[in-house]
Amino acid sequence: MIKAVIIDDEQKAIKSIELIVKEYCPNVSILGNASSANEGIQLIAETNPDLVFLDVEMPQGNGFEMLNRIPERNFDVIFITAYNHYAMKAIKFSAVDYILKPIDIYEFISAVNKIEEKRNQGHSTTDFEVLLNNIKADKPTRLAVPITEGIEFVDPKNIIYINADRSYSEIFLTNAKKMVVSKSLMDFQELLSDHSFFRIHKSHLINLDHVKKFIRTDGGYVEMTNGERVMISRRKKDEFIEVMNNYINKK
Repeated sequence: MIKAVIIDDEQKAIKSIELIVKEYCPNVSILGNASSANEGIQLIAETNPDLVFLDVEMPQGNGFEMLNRIPERNFDVIFITAYNHYAMKAIKFSAVDYILKPIDIYEFISAVNKIEEKRNQGHSTTDFEVLLNNIKADKPTRLAVPITEGIEFVDPKNIIYINADRSYSEIFLTNAKKMVVSKSLMDFQELLSDHSFFRIHKSHLINLDHVKKFIRTDGGYVEMTNGERVMISRRKKDEFIEVMNNYINKK
């Protein structure tokens, strides 16, 4: 049984979560709720939960500030927010689940199932240091990549390029390592949009920092710093040249 608490300043949201858990999440037990950051810290200390449903914006500090004030964070968290918060990209970057209000039942159940599956597999709780550092940074710097054993955190600077392989993606790193991940190229394109990445082909997302050459012949391709040649689509050539020139001029 997963012991859970709800920390949210909206009674409507608390009741909604309680009803969904009671109806659809038989392996989750709600131990209590709180309506502010201070009350939440006290509730967590008293109940020692496995899972915290945490509102982003609350009185007496937001959810991230509250987490920062807890010395031992031996629980998982699912963020609840009323709008697409500025920190959502950092949350996604850190592989933490969040749910938008009004709460969608199926999204809620899916998020809870992920927590339950992770705990059943013996994986550790959320890496809050990575999450909080990603939120503090101008742009997130530790990308959570799901692997068989759990999660590996990768610095985007160390990604040379990413290839699409059906519903999977292949990540090629500077240490000559290749990671195969069950996440689409579109997902990575969205996550890395604030970094120096450009999609040169429907199957290729490259790091502009690792472009060594652009070759117009043989259909057009870029040579990366690891020596690999990555094909560029015909319709992307002009845009790539413009983006690459702008990127170089800004450095």
